[in-house]
Amino acid sequence: MVTAAVMGAGSWGTAFSIVLADAGHDVHLWGRREETCANINERHENTEYLPGLELPETIRATTDPATALAGASIVVLAVPSQTLRANLESWGHLIDPSAVMVSLMKGVELGSHLRMSEVIAELTGAGPERIAVITGPNLAKEIARREPAASVVACADESVALQLQKYCHTPAFRPYTNQDVVGCELAGTVKNIIGLAVGVCDGLDFGDNTKASVITRGLAETARLGLAMGADPMTFMGLAGLGDLVATCSSPLSRNRTFGEKLGRGMTVEEITSQTRQVAEGVKSCVSVAELARLHGVDMPIVEHVRALVDGTMTPTELVETLISRSAKAETR
Repeated sequence: MVTAAVMGAGSWGTAFSIVLADAGHDVHLWGRREETCANINERHENTEYLPGLELPETIRATTDPATALAGASIVVLAVPSQTLRANLESWGHLIDPSAVMVSLMKGVELGSHLRMSEVIAELTGAGPERIAVITGPNLAKEIARREPAASVVACADESVALQLQKYCHTPAFRPYTNQDVVGCELAGTVKNIIGLAVGVCDGLDFGDNTKASVITRGLAETARLGLAMGADPMTFMGLAGLGDLVATCSSPLSRNRTFGEKLGRGMTVEEITSQTRQVAEGVKSCVSVAELARLHGVDMPIVEHVRALVDGTMTPTELVETLISRSAKAETR
């Protein structure tokens, strides 16, 4: 048994707290809102993000980062990706110098174009052996309900990945290990953008042929960027790549697919954002990933089109029609 701090009491942070508690660990869950933490401690329920689901009593919530991080040998980072830097600047110094940090985040930082593991390394000074990523088909509500699921634990140090695999293995949650942190992070980030595009297709009432085309071409775009950045191409064929992409693009539980569907039905980004307090990471990641692709000379038309839609310079119908009508040129995969 270890003590784990989960920094972020949203749906995925809370769901992964359940995984860790089920695996036999004490979990300190940090959240920003007093009411959320009080409900978790008194009612054993995150009424805001996972209403109606009873949490294990070994999960204790707090709004104090120092209390959450005290004695934690595993620190799970589950804040919105674009807030990671500010959060680490605030309480990163409280993390034990020997603790392993695990990123649940799926994004590329705006401006710097850094992956989340790179932001962690920059802000904490930690080496690659202390930074891991958990990714894959991670629909939080299903995992919180303990429906069978597999995911990927990625770390450059295989021994650390194997250790973390044991720490979060439960009867319902089966983690696999991978040393390709770059590929796992890129796959987890780009799939949100592709999920937005597929949601647009749903919003426009297009059928499965259209959606299958976007999903398949989206995977090809992701792999192209990954190869340019030194990732293992096999990563994109596995749980972190294809698995996560399928879940995000097909499930009504996916925030990004649902956000895209509303865009397809004519709502604006501002209108959709005002209706929900949860973050659709692809809305911001489409900007940073598009810029990252250009820096590496990689063609990512779906990502570029989603960025134009989010910017308001393209309509949902134009997004799909211009993608399909593009010149075939040398795109063979």
